[in-house]
Amino acid sequence: MDSHLIYTVLDLLGTFAFGISGAVAARQQRLDLFGIATITFIVACGGGIVRDLCLGTLPPAGLANWRYLAVSLVAAAWVVCAYPTVRRMTSPVQLFDAIGLGLFAVAGAKKALAAHAGAEVAIVLGMVSAVGGGVLRDVLLSRVPSILQREIYASAALVGASVEVALSHFGASSAWTPWLAAASCILLRLASLRFGWRLPANGNEADKRLF
Repeated sequence: MDSHLIYTVLDLLGTFAFGISGAVAARQQRLDLFGIATITFIVACGGGIVRDLCLGTLPPAGLANWRYLAVSLVAAAWVVCAYPTVRRMTSPVQLFDAIGLGLFAVAGAKKALAAHAGAEVAIVLGMVSAVGGGVLRDVLLSRVPSILQREIYASAALVGASVEVALSHFGASSAWTPWLAAASCILLRLASLRFGWRLPANGNEADKRLF
């Protein structure tokens, strides 16, 4: 599988996962169908659009490529039709958000590397791609964004992007390494939610935890 195809698959899967998280959050707020579709698209494509603007890729893929709109609408339709099932899941917004976080962190880093950006830029843009959708979702639905709540959120995205960039830098990149990098982010995020890991409030905190 060539790198461009891997990037496309990662980006579209991340779009779908973030779309579901946005659609579920919008449905929980009792928005109408147009509101759900709008929130879904913004959440699914917002981070990627910001990433592309930073890279000077105009117009951004999320606006120029019909696949992103189609994937976000499929995610919204699935949530609306299967909402009774989705509602029985444990924290569906956080689950699909974690999946999207890992996939977008790696996809963003890969796209930055493909544009010949430096390692530091690739890691930062990987994080921006990953957290952008979640931040927009929370702001639009009047919630405090996860990135501002001491949660291991942006730092998990940084880990995933860093793993991808490091593997590429040392020539270990292959068809499976992006999935390994994405898994490192997803598992860290889910573990932090499961075990209550949080960022320390200050450097003197006695009960410092991971990161």
